[in-house]
Amino acid sequence: MEPSTLDLLGTVTGTVVVTEPLNFWGGQRVKPRQQANAEPVFEPATGRVLCQMFPCGSEEVDEAIKSAHSAYLKWSKMAGMERARIMLEAARIIREKRDKIAKLEVINNGKSITEAVVDIDVAWQCIEYYAGMAATLAGQHVQLPGGAFAYTRREALGVCVGIGAFNYPFQVAAWKSAPALACGNAMVFKPSPMTPVTAVLLAEIYKEAGVPEGLFCVVQGGADTGSLLCHHPGVAKVSFTGSVPTGKKVMEMAAKSVKHVTLELGGKSPLLIFKDCELENAVKGALMANFLTQGQVCCNGTRVYVQREIMPQFLEEVVKRTKVIPVGDPLLDDTRMGALISKPQLDKVLAYVNQAKKEGARVLCGGDSFVPSDPKLKGGYFMSPCVLDNCRDDMTCVKEEIFGPVMSVLPFDTEEEVIKRANNSPFGLASGVFTRDISRAHRVAENLQAGTCFINNYNISPVEVPFGGYKMSGFGRENGQVTIEYYSQLKTVVVEMGDVDSLF
Repeated sequence: MEPSTLDLLGTVTGTVVVTEPLNFWGGQRVKPRQQANAEPVFEPATGRVLCQMFPCGSEEVDEAIKSAHSAYLKWSKMAGMERARIMLEAARIIREKRDKIAKLEVINNGKSITEAVVDIDVAWQCIEYYAGMAATLAGQHVQLPGGAFAYTRREALGVCVGIGAFNYPFQVAAWKSAPALACGNAMVFKPSPMTPVTAVLLAEIYKEAGVPEGLFCVVQGGADTGSLLCHHPGVAKVSFTGSVPTGKKVMEMAAKSVKHVTLELGGKSPLLIFKDCELENAVKGALMANFLTQGQVCCNGTRVYVQREIMPQFLEEVVKRTKVIPVGDPLLDDTRMGALISKPQLDKVLAYVNQAKKEGARVLCGGDSFVPSDPKLKGGYFMSPCVLDNCRDDMTCVKEEIFGPVMSVLPFDTEEEVIKRANNSPFGLASGVFTRDISRAHRVAENLQAGTCFINNYNISPVEVPFGGYKMSGFGRENGQVTIEYYSQLKTVVVEMGDVDSLF
């Protein structure tokens, strides 16, 4: 949307129509070449069509990458301080437009406005954080024998591709572009075909902040467009957020021309609640670990292991609170759970709940489709948040990522046993432990096979710390200082001050 449309944005669910092109390169929005293969984009809260998404073909992908490359040549020659100044300006503009961007995010994604505002804040904080790092990129000087020396240079990779997910459309675009730009790269970003609307706002904001035209391009599309990006010889790196099967394909395609790859994939993270925990906090932690963004979060702690002695109190409290989560119009401040992303996703999650029942799980609350009282929401993709008890480790609902508001609760007896069970999964994105025993907390954190372990909290992802997976949850990191290493390459320069000592 042009800033003008963003300003005119109706703040009521069911009223917004997106008409402007959603592609962006060469410093402007670009109309789709062909109207073929259009896919409808829905407003999850109403089931209404918000706009059409026209996938980019090979010519368009090529144009975007060329545009990004010419911007990269300028941007990578700038000093870190110069890049930082422009990035700080972009962060400032996002802060200024935060509420409007958040509303559009809600309309396209379905999550509550309360959460979306936080997501947009995290986006500008991420850009601000990497702006601060841009000027710190430096190499080493190494003294060698006989007055010779060597030094290293940390250099940009070139054009990086970011492939986003539907659960945090704007935030993921910032998480990927900020470190890429700080290191002197350009980025071509492909949002999820289900949430194509807000990434182009970030492109406009970067442009307004003063980046060279083409530095952050947006191409729309699904798997075919993604494949064109992953195979393109002009691309140096692909950073992908999404499912394990798609991640494997991305890795395979990138291998053909040996591109750098970062993969942030799915999870089925364990949350361990010991009997010596502060129960009130553990219950809040379990709710945060399962019900943010309607449960559509890759690092959610969906396997909740509770020590047997406190299981009755835990279940009573968690069910009591889950039953009163306000589900409904995501643009209302009181709403705490909005709509799932699509009808197929809703059906899939409800099918998981039915499967769990068949396998012997007990539904303590929720797990049904939900129709809010507001008539305009009757076509929306809502369901009541669900708690499952009587679960076993071999059940489908405990093994597979559901990506919906479904919490599986399992009893355990000993620390040793629960760590073994927690690690018995192909995933390893996150994990959590609630206990007041300081030794146990750190011992458990050490032994859980996951990229993040939360102690006495869950699902807080500050931009200052690295985020990423172990095992099939992926590799590479986002956020934190270390991510600079994933968006740059090291060159060694060796300088001889004397004569060549030759064997020949």
